[in-house]
Amino acid sequence: MARLFIFGLGYTAGRIAKSMEARGWRVDATGSAGNVPFDDRETVLASLRGADWVLSSVPPTEGADPVLEAYGGDLEGIDLAYLSSTGVYGDVGGAWVDESSPIGGGRRAARAACDEAWLERGARIFRLPGIYGPGRSALDRVREGKAHRIDLPDQVFSRVHVEDIVSGVVAAIEIAAPPGAYNLSDDLPASHNAITEEACRLLDRAPPPLQTLDEAGLSQMARGFYAENRRVANGKAKRVLGWEPRHSTYREGLAAIRAREQRV
Repeated sequence: MARLFIFGLGYTAGRIAKSMEARGWRVDATGSAGNVPFDDRETVLASLRGADWVLSSVPPTEGADPVLEAYGGDLEGIDLAYLSSTGVYGDVGGAWVDESSPIGGGRRAARAACDEAWLERGARIFRLPGIYGPGRSALDRVREGKAHRIDLPDQVFSRVHVEDIVSGVVAAIEIAAPPGAYNLSDDLPASHNAITEEACRLLDRAPPPLQTLDEAGLSQMARGFYAENRRVANGKAKRVLGWEPRHSTYREGLAAIRAREQRV
């Protein structure tokens, strides 16, 4: 039986685990929903010795990668995958970025350093934009009264449905994809306002009013999101992995989530 070990069994990695288990893999993992305590070195090492692949979804802590700090010397001979962020590309004024674009110039400098450290080890790096899916989408923000429309007409971003991350990572594992970076994003970069407006349409609610950043009273982290502007190209993942996003735009993605909600 092939085996996958996951560091950090969260929203996205948990779905990857279920998909791999459905394919007959054994999956062990750290994290609140995992079966292996991260700090239990003996148990982690025992799992790593039998692993064919290791996937890490653990973000940087205090500028360093916790997994590489604790277990970097124990990963030799294992195929590696790492869930990173398209935030490593920084602000490019709305231009397109791909895997050859420079990284490390934005607010995700620590993430970029971790990204490069995993690349040096021959990992497959999955750079992810805004992740959404069931229980974590603009539909939820609208219902909770937390949705905003910000008056920044030229600001766009890319996003990816969690199911499309799963299919991309699974494809890479199944074909033993070449090491390197892969952007997993949908096909239509768009403004945050457009996503909010579509969610309101699906819920038959009026969109929130346009506001300035100051009027919206956003947290520093949320304001940082609007400080960067880029479009993420996904052509490499399509060519090399044979991957296509099932939810090619936010419209299909939100509609699928809404349809699922209505079936429950």
